[in-house]
Amino acid sequence: AEYMGDQIHKYVQMAGGLELVEELKSDPLLRDNEDVKSSLNDLGLLMHYCSLLGIADNVSFDLTLARGLDYYTGVIFEAVLVKYQYDPSKGHGGHVAVGSVAGGGRYDELVGMFDPKKRSVPCVGLSIGVERLFAIIEEERRQAAKANTTKCQIRTTDTQVFVATAQKNLTDEKLKLCDMLWSNNILAAFSHKLNPKLLGQLHYCEEEGIPLALILGESELQRGVVKVRDVLSREEVEVPRSELVSTLKNRLDQL
Repeated sequence: AEYMGDQIHKYVQMAGGLELVEELKSDPLLRDNEDVKSSLNDLGLLMHYCSLLGIADNVSFDLTLARGLDYYTGVIFEAVLVKYQYDPSKGHGGHVAVGSVAGGGRYDELVGMFDPKKRSVPCVGLSIGVERLFAIIEEERRQAAKANTTKCQIRTTDTQVFVATAQKNLTDEKLKLCDMLWSNNILAAFSHKLNPKLLGQLHYCEEEGIPLALILGESELQRGVVKVRDVLSREEVEVPRSELVSTLKNRLDQL
């Protein structure tokens, strides 16, 4: 058992490219195993294709990699972003550090499990670590914000303008204004609550990264104006309804 443990430890420390595949093919402990020979031939072909495509330097044959041993029937893989790859010896170091951001492999027998004829259907699939990618995007934005090159807001909606009401019983006016904006290809949204509080609506805009908010109140309606609020700076300006669409489009073009 100790001998076997030493041998496994030797192999799982290995990583490389086509040269490692060739080295393992000639390994006395592996070269007579038909399963190993078949797998190494597949890996050798994969590395050969990677070389032809000019991406061999971005691919590593890593013997530590293991994914669902009862699930996959061929090559398995994981994708990492080297800049953000977690290194146990260094820890996080105050920065975002993650493992793989995508992973998958070949599973020829999975589809056949649901086929009455039990046919073998060649399949390769992968999953993407969306949460990890978002963590990296947020880190990139934070670093850029420190350098004053961009705003550190991660948007989760395409909404450009939020129509907010300052008083109760303005639902009809809110819907009319949204209809006007939609008719002019401006992505607008509003709260579906009957009488939402203004502060809550503005907080929603800030949380979702919506750049502009329109504020409707009885005073604005009587004077034929709409209050336009820059959500980030919180600056507000009153705009006549007849100029609202052109004003919004100009503001949105500058974002």
